[in-house]
Amino acid sequence: MQISLIRRLSLAAAVMLATAGCSAYYEYQAKDMVERQMDAMVFVEGGEFMMGNPGGWSVRSDTLPAHRVVLDDFHIQKYEVTQGDFELFQAVTDYEHSDKFYDDYQDENPDRYDSELPAVASWTDAMAFCQWVGEMSDHPVTLPTEAQWEYAARARGQNLRYATKNGKAEAGITMAPKPPSHRYDDTPREEPLPNPPGTFPPNPIGLYDMSGNVAEWVRDYYREDYYENSPVNNPAGPEQAPEHTFEGETYTVNVLRGGDYQDFIGNTTVTRRKGSQDLGSESTGFRCSY
Repeated sequence: MQISLIRRLSLAAAVMLATAGCSAYYEYQAKDMVERQMDAMVFVEGGEFMMGNPGGWSVRSDTLPAHRVVLDDFHIQKYEVTQGDFELFQAVTDYEHSDKFYDDYQDENPDRYDSELPAVASWTDAMAFCQWVGEMSDHPVTLPTEAQWEYAARARGQNLRYATKNGKAEAGITMAPKPPSHRYDDTPREEPLPNPPGTFPPNPIGLYDMSGNVAEWVRDYYREDYYENSPVNNPAGPEQAPEHTFEGETYTVNVLRGGDYQDFIGNTTVTRRKGSQDLGSESTGFRCSY
């Protein structure tokens, strides 16, 4: 009886030590990851530009009209946040993703959740990650505003249709081509995937994948006609959040920018999409800013 008790106590102690070691390991990894996130921040000098579609860059009416915007200086990350870093954040903080379909998506297409690919995250998840990086680094880190995102994608507001090294969409050279649809045949195929961040050359100010890898969450609520009434100085989107109902539940709607790997010509610097705040998608991701 005494030996059995000693064994149980020894096992409990071993478990406690292992747990403590795991916690220390995660904390070390988290500190290193936060430093990498902050080291990847690019300073963007503020200025004035014409935000939105100057004509012919997008077929979407919500990219019009082009309108004058003036921005203060800010920082934005070179790369989209990876799945590996997002999962480390979850492990360290015990964060539970907001998307109730997340686990089902992961079971159906595990290759999309490879640690080196862009993180699959809802707007809520992306904001939580960025704010945690901010708390850990003592900087006001968050998601970029829509205006900041476009200004940076267009290399400080230049007349660039695509956020590539030369402002052009060149399949396999400046950004990934659209994957084949196989719509009209029965050819077996794997699900298309985005590329690891940094696969193609950056835009002129050193930012990667702002056209065509994954659509990126920005801070703003979505409103189709917002450009008609946008303020000039540091616009931050509508004050009131529009809502969307999906499968009987109501979600706040936010803006996504930049197109994704399932498109090609539509991956412009003015492309806008909307998404439900607490739902992610395998074609969405994010980068942080401050």
